[in-house]
Amino acid sequence: MTPIYLDNQATTPLAPEAFDAMLPWLRDNFGNPHSSHVMGRRAAAAVEVAREQVAALLPKNGRVIFTGSATEAINLAMGAARTQQGRDQIAIIDTEHAAVRDTALWYRTQGFETTLLPVDADGLIVLEELEAYLGQKTALVGAMLVNNEIGTIQPVEQITEMAHRAGALMLCDAVQGFGRIDLPQQADLIALSGHKVYGPKGIGALWVRDGIKVPPLIHGGGQEQGIRSGTLSPALCAGLGVAAKLCAERREADWVHIAALADKARSLFGAWTVNGSLNQRYPGNLNIRRDGLDVGRLMSDVRGVAFSAGSACASGSGRPSHVLAALGLQPAQIKSSIRLGFGRYTSIEEVEQAAHLINQAAENQLS
Repeated sequence: MTPIYLDNQATTPLAPEAFDAMLPWLRDNFGNPHSSHVMGRRAAAAVEVAREQVAALLPKNGRVIFTGSATEAINLAMGAARTQQGRDQIAIIDTEHAAVRDTALWYRTQGFETTLLPVDADGLIVLEELEAYLGQKTALVGAMLVNNEIGTIQPVEQITEMAHRAGALMLCDAVQGFGRIDLPQQADLIALSGHKVYGPKGIGALWVRDGIKVPPLIHGGGQEQGIRSGTLSPALCAGLGVAAKLCAERREADWVHIAALADKARSLFGAWTVNGSLNQRYPGNLNIRRDGLDVGRLMSDVRGVAFSAGSACASGSGRPSHVLAALGLQPAQIKSSIRLGFGRYTSIEEVEQAAHLINQAAENQLS
């Protein structure tokens, strides 16, 4: 039996339209997009169509570089800090995804000073702390548009303005916001992922503002604009391109549908406490806790629903959620929290059934 899927922050189902767009490039049109013969040129043309479809959702004064994942895109973007002469400080929000957080912390081994900026109880950056930190040594500021664990929407436009006043570059991890909410138009670097927007796994992209230098992360043939070596997959590019196009076309309808699911879920989980901002959040993410609950046991008891206790990327690490800890939650509260993720293909009936199963299991455990 297929469980009810409520883990859309971890990954989204592949849109049927994206699958259909990928199939020809997996089966018949198998040419290498970097070859000069006719089959290669056809594949290259498909890649460029996809690039335009992705770029249509991004600021106009930049370029799209395809990568193997958003994590690769973020690592590539972080390299721009090396190009900032006389600057050796990196500032990121404490609640950033591990792809940003761990990479920024690794830069400490490369001679950079990395600072984790605090958030308030809602998960929003404390702008006064950012203002106090920024200075002539700041090379790069990183801020997530929509938090993957608690759905909080950061004031990225305001953060970007502050970073630029200090002469620093601005990196936005837009993985959870791309195709859903407005992107920061003045950011210098924006990372995104295919499988978070109903596209395929194994592909991401980095948008780079014109004039910003990004040193290569992967060396070799220099196939992707001389920046990212390795043969591109036309199928994956086509799938991401169509997924991005669908997000643009369905943005309003998706928002209305997902907001309705969130409203229904909040009404069904009235005995739970919401983690993160109640208002400044993406509605498709509902992170809630119930004191005294053992979420590990809960997930084992509710096999009919696919949900999570936090980021899928850190679920195997054994580490408690650094995001919930940054909000001031105690270890017991973190261990009693779950994340429900709603998406385009989630139905009201599924939310109702899932809520019944989870609440029933929670009551049995706490009784």
